[in-house]
Amino acid sequence: MKSHHFISAVALLFSSQLFAQSGLVAADTHTIPQLQVKERDAFITQLMSKMTLTEKIGQLNLVSVGPDNPKEKIMADIRADKVGGVFNTVTKHDIRQMQDQVQYSRLKIPPFYAYDVVHGQRTIFPISLGLASSWDMNAVATSARISAEETAADGLNMTFSPMVDITRDPRWGRVSEGFGEDTYLTSRLAFEMVKAYQGNDPSRPDSVMANVKHYALYGAAEGGRDYNTVDMSLTRMFNDYMPPYKAALDAGAGGVMVALNSVNGIPATSNSWLLKDILRDQWKFHGLTVSDHGAIGGLVKHGVAENDRQAAAMALKSGVDMDMADNMYGQYLAGLLKDGLVSQQDIDRAVRDVLTAKWDMGLFIDPYRHLGAASTDPVDTNAESRLHRAEAREVARASQVLLKNDNHTLPLQKKGTIALIGALANSQRDMMGSWSAAGVAKQSVTLLQGMKDVIGNKATILYARGSNIIDDKAIYDYLNSYEKQVFNDPRTPQQMIDEAVKTAQKADVIVAVVGESQGMAHEASSRADISIPQPQQDLLKALKATGKPLVLVLMNGRPLTLPWENQIADAMLETWFSGTEGGHAIADVLFGDYNPSGKLPMTFPRAVGQIPLYNSVLNTGRPFNPQKPDKYTSRYFDMTNGPLFPFGYGLSYTQFSVSDIHMSATTLAKTGDVKASVMVKNTGKVAGATVVQLYMQDVTASISRPVKELKNFEKVYLAPGEEKLVTFTINERDCRFFNNQLKWASEAGKFNVFVGLDSQDLKENSFLLL
Repeated sequence: MKSHHFISAVALLFSSQLFAQSGLVAADTHTIPQLQVKERDAFITQLMSKMTLTEKIGQLNLVSVGPDNPKEKIMADIRADKVGGVFNTVTKHDIRQMQDQVQYSRLKIPPFYAYDVVHGQRTIFPISLGLASSWDMNAVATSARISAEETAADGLNMTFSPMVDITRDPRWGRVSEGFGEDTYLTSRLAFEMVKAYQGNDPSRPDSVMANVKHYALYGAAEGGRDYNTVDMSLTRMFNDYMPPYKAALDAGAGGVMVALNSVNGIPATSNSWLLKDILRDQWKFHGLTVSDHGAIGGLVKHGVAENDRQAAAMALKSGVDMDMADNMYGQYLAGLLKDGLVSQQDIDRAVRDVLTAKWDMGLFIDPYRHLGAASTDPVDTNAESRLHRAEAREVARASQVLLKNDNHTLPLQKKGTIALIGALANSQRDMMGSWSAAGVAKQSVTLLQGMKDVIGNKATILYARGSNIIDDKAIYDYLNSYEKQVFNDPRTPQQMIDEAVKTAQKADVIVAVVGESQGMAHEASSRADISIPQPQQDLLKALKATGKPLVLVLMNGRPLTLPWENQIADAMLETWFSGTEGGHAIADVLFGDYNPSGKLPMTFPRAVGQIPLYNSVLNTGRPFNPQKPDKYTSRYFDMTNGPLFPFGYGLSYTQFSVSDIHMSATTLAKTGDVKASVMVKNTGKVAGATVVQLYMQDVTASISRPVKELKNFEKVYLAPGEEKLVTFTINERDCRFFNNQLKWASEAGKFNVFVGLDSQDLKENSFLLL
């Protein structure tokens, strides 16, 4: 067997304190009392002493319910001790049937049950990118707490969430699952999500264990192409991409899902440097690691294993505890042990991790921990009473970002006639977005329904489809290849446009809902062209020609290229995929019942050729200055440089002013702090919230540092004329970074401080770190 090692000369310089001081949020994790730890470890040791090799290998098998692996087969395998965990089943009745089989097994070790609950279980909240747009930790925690309660109420024990992969390429389909481009914002959100899922005890009847994904660097795939290669310097890796995983673990996440991609030539699934040296030895993670779906067999296709047998050995020895879906461990571990290619210690280590997770889930105390008595099973799994609509509506409101609002086009008045145009305006399935767990499309509120509900009989809503989302047959077939999700109108494009124009001509204002179907922003849905599809552009051109005020409502799972749309629209509202109550929430914003306060968690490029385009870029020896453009600088000569909409951007129905920054001192001692304060005032006529953002720049350092990095933020709500002093405390810790020796440290010198309402409109001051 070939051996693979990922040992960099630089990596050997890691100190034992790597990342010990690097968390962006102070850890507040639940610490199991030492007596309970001893009790747990003793119980597991005793249990393992009774287990046969077959029973141990069975614990490493994470199986999916599906056509190739029906429930009846899984129940037989549970009776034979061949199942450690189950995913892709979401009803109490089905889970109970499987858990009942445990009593017929020899040692009665219960499986756990898991699912991809990313932004809601039955009540669907905005997609993760939308949650990030709220910049509101309470809203995000609310969504995750309700998700945990509903997930546990369905008998599940674990969620494969949060997805915290930093991504700076909007072509990637899984952008919709993550929190965007920024290290600090994503780390804050990762911490909040895990704490909300687990509380201080993942075994509680209303909590579930978090399994953070995808470790590591999955969002940095070359070209934004899903599953693709990642090749990255170690300094960028540890400064930009690794902190969110660590933040999730600091919050107590009990599990880690291993990524499908390779990292600097070594697939994460066989990367002992990632899974042992960093995760276990440096970060002191003691939880459960699981492969992604079919990833162990994928090592052969990566070209690092000669066959599946070798792949199984590599994954286990590298630190993957559980094998998701492809049964490589079940097929090969016994023979590999017999031939001396894996050790009993390798197997026992993985089994102990699985059993420890089950103990922490409370399953050894009660295998029906989240199932309860059969009498508690819902009569109707999809009952309306099981949803949390009020909370979903409130969170969805907070996630929307006002991108443009010329001449106060918004909010709309609740009178007259409004033309609502677009296939997405009346799509329940698309409103929920990708990875919508057990959400039921017919329970989601479309914008058409939402607007009718919000205005009642005060105004008239006229609806026309206008166009299909996509007309390209190859793309249409691709999106429907696994499940029928996109439905095209059989009429010709011109017939639909004509109907839409006639409808618009009867109205005072046009609201056009355009963007992507949810399946266009999903796993395996990378796009080379991230513009609005041509049929919808043709529709917009015809609507613009009517001369009526034009409001664009965007439904999408990634930043889009919108330069033309930005020119023709009078107002533009980014709503992402807003979830079960999306239609009501969007209508609330459109009619001014809620003042939008969201800010972008990702940069919107002007053209796909600018990608990657993000906020915390490193400077160059010849930086481009838009105020004084020069030929021999880092720029594109054929278009306007810079983003269409920058990171942190978002408008309001009111206006805010930010004063100059007052620094409490001009120097910062290693053991002290300095405070940066601004006065924020609502200078408009309506109440509203905004996000005050703090950025910093290390002006001169041993390696090139970003032109500015987000370091803190505060969301403030102000009445008209009200002002508030916002103060950010900066200490030496905020000045640290991983240097070229991967040492987490600060360096004395000048630091610029920026405060504003987005990453470009900023006030500036500075201090000197002594």
